[in-house]
Amino acid sequence: MAAPVLSIENLQVALPAGADRPHAVDRVSLSIAPGRTLCVVGESGSGKSVMSTTVMGLLPRELRVGGGRIALKGEDLLAAPPARLRQLRGQAMGMVFQEPMTALNPVMTCGDQVDELLRTHTDWSVAKRRQAVLDMFARVKLPDPERMVRSFPHQLSGGQRQRIVIAMAVILKPALLICDEPTTALDVTTQREILRLIKQLQEEQGSAVLFITHDMGVVADIADEVLVMHKGCAVEQGSRDDVLFRPQADYTRMLLAAVPSITPPPPRPTPTGAPLLRGEAVGKTYTSHDWMGRARQHRALQAASVAVRAGETVGIVGESGSGKSTLARCLMRLIEPTEGKAYWGDAEVARLPEGRLRPLRNRVQVVFQDPNRSLNPRMRIGEALIEGALNFGTPRAEAEALAAQLMDQVRLPREGLLRYPSQFSGGQRQRLAIARALACKPQVLVADEAVSALDVSVQAQIMALLREIQVELGLGLLFITHDLRVAAQLCDRVIVMHQGQIVEEGPTAELYANPQQDYTRRLFEAAPGHNFAQPAVAHGDTP
Repeated sequence: MAAPVLSIENLQVALPAGADRPHAVDRVSLSIAPGRTLCVVGESGSGKSVMSTTVMGLLPRELRVGGGRIALKGEDLLAAPPARLRQLRGQAMGMVFQEPMTALNPVMTCGDQVDELLRTHTDWSVAKRRQAVLDMFARVKLPDPERMVRSFPHQLSGGQRQRIVIAMAVILKPALLICDEPTTALDVTTQREILRLIKQLQEEQGSAVLFITHDMGVVADIADEVLVMHKGCAVEQGSRDDVLFRPQADYTRMLLAAVPSITPPPPRPTPTGAPLLRGEAVGKTYTSHDWMGRARQHRALQAASVAVRAGETVGIVGESGSGKSTLARCLMRLIEPTEGKAYWGDAEVARLPEGRLRPLRNRVQVVFQDPNRSLNPRMRIGEALIEGALNFGTPRAEAEALAAQLMDQVRLPREGLLRYPSQFSGGQRQRLAIARALACKPQVLVADEAVSALDVSVQAQIMALLREIQVELGLGLLFITHDLRVAAQLCDRVIVMHQGQIVEEGPTAELYANPQQDYTRRLFEAAPGHNFAQPAVAHGDTP
């Protein structure tokens, strides 16, 4: 057997005094052979990313290694001086981060950012470096590499930016590739392409891959071995099939049970009554001008119609750029539709002036993907929750009482009203974002990728919470997601969008069992771990 590329023995990383536990990573051991993929899974805060940044020598200053050994092809990384670690990063080990926009420099072209790595680690000529960048961009299947070299990160799609980050990580053919949640925010078709790309590059270069993820479908597709972490400790380790299908630890079984099934549960009774939120042939066209003043038009949304009734959950699925969020924002009047009509109850709002629209805005509220952006970091939770209610004329005493009730409703302690968002976990912040939306007593809740960045156990909790609140309050729910498993379990009806148009829609169970359009079938086939089945969760049950 080949010697391992990466070997970790009894690694300990201490947390600062006052943390919830002594160690972020506590006596964890693993090894990865050339050409093999080890997936590390576990909830947020389990120590996965801390372990990977320790390997790269990028550990934050407030954390310190308390013991153990990390060897890269036999070389002790913990004993290596900073200059040697800088040599190894890029040459011998590369890292693909979760969010490419934070990994890329927004004021440098994509070509310059990859070239910077080559200037640092090679003595190649300018011409050779440029050709290497172009060749790598072609290998990671970026369209028009010449244009990509000149482009800035904001000019690319999310999938294209992630390909740039992968190109940077692998261009010098490192022996070790670390991927930290590299596909979490990507739609299923882009995710499949990125996973195939990583696997292809791994096979070509013989790299060992340490892949951190919370997506068990991804694990089922790519892993050779799996390490399960919980509160800094390794609770289970073994082959992919042993861990996924014959788990030994209770914690592993809990994680697997939280994975939503791709098979929808039995349908609920079809809601009746007038729609609370409705769009008729809604369209959105953007107009831009080039440097000569010539107009260019882009139709982001074409003739899309949707209706959401009380107690009903309507899902919108599709790739990035398919028009899902554009449709929702037009219906919410966060952007102006250029054609069609939008109704909140019996009020037509598509072209209603803002002054007349503002008193109606409490009818439709939104929960965004990232609660960090929807909660003011300088505002205590109590003030954040009552802000909307106060804007709609609710007396302060009544609004404060409502905030306390909302904390009960989202299963958080009332004393949290005095805390700031940074003092809560990611899952708790999403609960707070839901509470903030509910404070205005809406008729319809629009959830835009509200669970896509959460680990499976927290995701299951938020899904159960949304069901409970919907049943209790009779809300209509418009749920935008790229996760087909989540849509299967949560939605009564599903709308499939592609290139700004609705290509198919219908009751969830019927659409999943017998999709009629080729695009829908391709979308379902691209779902990671398509054959990784978990028991379906009935509507209204807690997973």
